[in-house]
Amino acid sequence: MIGDRLFAVGDIHGCLHEMDALLAALPLQPADTLVFLGDYIDRGPSPAGVIERLCRLRAERANTVFLRGNHEDMCLAFLGRPGRHGAAFTANGGDRTAASYGVAPGDAAALERALPAAHLEFIEATRTSYDHGRYLCVHAGIRPGVPLAEQDPTDLLWIRADFLQTPHDLDRTVVFGHTPVEDVLVDLPYKIGIDTGCVYGRLLTAVELPAGRLYHVARGETRVRESALEPPALA
Repeated sequence: MIGDRLFAVGDIHGCLHEMDALLAALPLQPADTLVFLGDYIDRGPSPAGVIERLCRLRAERANTVFLRGNHEDMCLAFLGRPGRHGAAFTANGGDRTAASYGVAPGDAAALERALPAAHLEFIEATRTSYDHGRYLCVHAGIRPGVPLAEQDPTDLLWIRADFLQTPHDLDRTVVFGHTPVEDVLVDLPYKIGIDTGCVYGRLLTAVELPAGRLYHVARGETRVRESALEPPALA
């Protein structure tokens, strides 16, 4: 059974310890839906550890959704699979991903050999969106003016300014990551942005909806703080 409560987790980027602390603090019930908004790898200290932990979580917990971020998209393209901008992977934090698997940066063949089959399958199985009724979860955003069924997957993974600067006419609040912000971006009823830049020394954030509760853990810490989404989420 899937309940009404939705928990969404922002961009992790290899911050394994902070992710573990945040997950341990979330008041999850079996019927709650837990959604990860993508960007599990690159830039941070333990991309391989994050993927391993999420593989276990997928096996342990129903009602858990793993979205694809643009960094997973780049990684897949780098490995010669369907994706975009593979040539930019190493320069955009892919060197840290390679190091976490014990290989030199820039060597796609070596990275593919080092990736456990379960890790590659996990990345390939990630989704581009998740529709939870009043809330649409994506990594980057949506193209304003385009019906939900006609959204381009490239926009869902990569869009930035055109989405951030323009209201949309979908009957859902878009919950997204991708664009780092110092404070959670709240532009209701249009969007909620929860990439608060943990890998840059700030916070890893999760949001509980429709209650409008925020859960934060700072980089290098394990204490999870709670606060209210301002303004409150729409009930």
